[in-house]
Amino acid sequence: MENQHHHGHHPENKPEDVHAMKEAHEHHHGHADDHGGHDKHAGHHTEDFLKRFWICMVITIPILLLSHMIQQWAGFNWTFSGDKYVLLALGTIIYFYGGWPFLTGLVRELKSKTLGMMTLVAVAITTAYLYSSAVVFGLEGMDFFWELATLIDIMLIGHWLEMKSQMAASKALESLVALLPSVVHVEKDNQVTDIPLKDLRTGDSLLVKPGEKVAADGLVIDGISFVNESMLTGESVPVQKQKDSKVIAGAINGDGVIKVQVTGAGNDSYLQKVINMVKTAQGAKSNTQNLADRVAGWLTLVSITVGIVTFIVWYTGGQDLAFALERMVTVMVTSCPHALGVAIPLVIAISTTLSATHGLLIRNRTAFENARKLTTIIFDKTGTLTKGSHEIQQIIPVDDQLSSDQILQYAAAVQQNSEHHIAHGVIRKLKEKKLELWGSTDFKYMQGIGVTGIVNGKEVVAAGPNYFKHESKPIPAIPDQVDQATDTLNFVLVDGKLVGLITFADSIRENAAQAIAELKKMNIKSFLLTGDNEKIAEAVCKKLDMDGYLAGVLPHQKQDKVKDFQNKGEIVAMTGDGVNDAPALAQADVGIAVGSGTDVAAETADIILVNSDPMDVVQMITFGRATYRKMVQNLAWAIGYNVIAIPLAAGVLYPSFMLSPAMGAVLMSASTIVVAINAKLLKVN
Repeated sequence: MENQHHHGHHPENKPEDVHAMKEAHEHHHGHADDHGGHDKHAGHHTEDFLKRFWICMVITIPILLLSHMIQQWAGFNWTFSGDKYVLLALGTIIYFYGGWPFLTGLVRELKSKTLGMMTLVAVAITTAYLYSSAVVFGLEGMDFFWELATLIDIMLIGHWLEMKSQMAASKALESLVALLPSVVHVEKDNQVTDIPLKDLRTGDSLLVKPGEKVAADGLVIDGISFVNESMLTGESVPVQKQKDSKVIAGAINGDGVIKVQVTGAGNDSYLQKVINMVKTAQGAKSNTQNLADRVAGWLTLVSITVGIVTFIVWYTGGQDLAFALERMVTVMVTSCPHALGVAIPLVIAISTTLSATHGLLIRNRTAFENARKLTTIIFDKTGTLTKGSHEIQQIIPVDDQLSSDQILQYAAAVQQNSEHHIAHGVIRKLKEKKLELWGSTDFKYMQGIGVTGIVNGKEVVAAGPNYFKHESKPIPAIPDQVDQATDTLNFVLVDGKLVGLITFADSIRENAAQAIAELKKMNIKSFLLTGDNEKIAEAVCKKLDMDGYLAGVLPHQKQDKVKDFQNKGEIVAMTGDGVNDAPALAQADVGIAVGSGTDVAAETADIILVNSDPMDVVQMITFGRATYRKMVQNLAWAIGYNVIAIPLAAGVLYPSFMLSPAMGAVLMSASTIVVAINAKLLKVN
């Protein structure tokens, strides 16, 4: 099936090797390029900014002492022959050493034609440096060296603080990488050896001791334990694992020892797919992100223009060159659109990773943001609102040969070796009633018919109506209390004689009614879509108090049903299990694949809910709204700050208030840090 999405094609992931990421994580000391991929100040470690700051601070002290303006303010006079050349030398060191990240950033921004913060800072410090140097060599006026030094100091520390805040986004992604152990225990020829994670291969037998992390996806071949998968699925309760249970890389083993046959190591693991998906989603730009980028670009041009106009107005209005230049520098530094550049990417990086650790995987950012506009959600019934598992409704003895409990015991004894959902339903009922599970031998599975085996020396068959066709026998009369429209039937025969009937119905998920009620509160309509008959659809729809149902829909018709709603002007989400729902998921405004479990490749869905809990749909919409709110708050703050700060920097309140370049830099850094902290406050409800 062609998985070209109507929202635009999702670029193919180039999965980075999980082991390389693991090693990178272990040696990571914070790289400017690492915080979410949106920062353009590559090539400078976070700590590098701090080191430059401390060195520049030391150099700033003699610059302050040698500056005539500072001496006038402080009321002391410290001059010596050639002091201005010492000042120039110290100023030059600060300009080139402290300003280097900004100067190289300017070159990069010019090359990529994306003018931004680096351009403004570089232009401001270069103007201050060149003017001050000219004063040393005879130009009339007062030098700017102390302002240049304090400005660079504040820009360096501000940038370091802001990058530390932004690291939260990549830290969360690293925490996913850190879910894997470095060394694993592999069993070969009854010998357990420890090998590095990168040498683990599909097919290996892996020993996972109590409290250890599972290193790869696999099947339990021996042992029983409870495993905590919360960091991958959001499921808070540890899940029991025994023979033939699936385990996923990154889950934490409880107090049992399990032996696992590896089915997905490295890039094939669920965790690696999640990491790749998170990285792709963090890198992908939504409509809101593109808007912020455009605004930041415009703001840079506005800053440069306002800076030049400020200079011209003051200089032609009778102020000296130093005053006019200082105002221009202050405007450029204060109005850096850095907060705007951080506002959206940081929210995106944090929300994507938070979602992943709560079992919501976002493949399409724009669709996720559009979740706030939804008016209608169509739920595919089986596996989404219902468990897709069959629960026993009635046990009906025939001719009172056996009691209903005995019938259940015979059925359970023969069903215990089957993986069919009917078998699971029988075993669940037996455990619920605390009845003994009898042993059975000679088990046979008859595909599409049922199971047979020897229990207590008797031949027992548990099968559906097809068994009688297969044996060319008439189907027994079915009692009136059985609703053949909604119930699945299973006949129990002992030594060829019918002893009872067991009826099953697909049970509704515990949280389904609550989810539908919550959607109603949000003014979102819910519809049931099913291939089942009208009776079943109507029963489920009424029970959950949904807005309507579409029954008897074949897989290829689902897409048309979604289109019908869209043609009426509805914003539609389709929620399905991602198998035969692919065309409908692709057609919907927001495609939600539910309960994909370890299969992350629900290729046509925009959002994948790892658990099969209908409340996750509500959580996803709520979180989508919260994410969008954070983006809007950050944009409003970043733009609002500039609206107030630029006029102050330009000197509209002169002479009663003057914003110095250093103070402008403090405000600019503070606004960026406020935006970063606000993004970090994003929570999944």
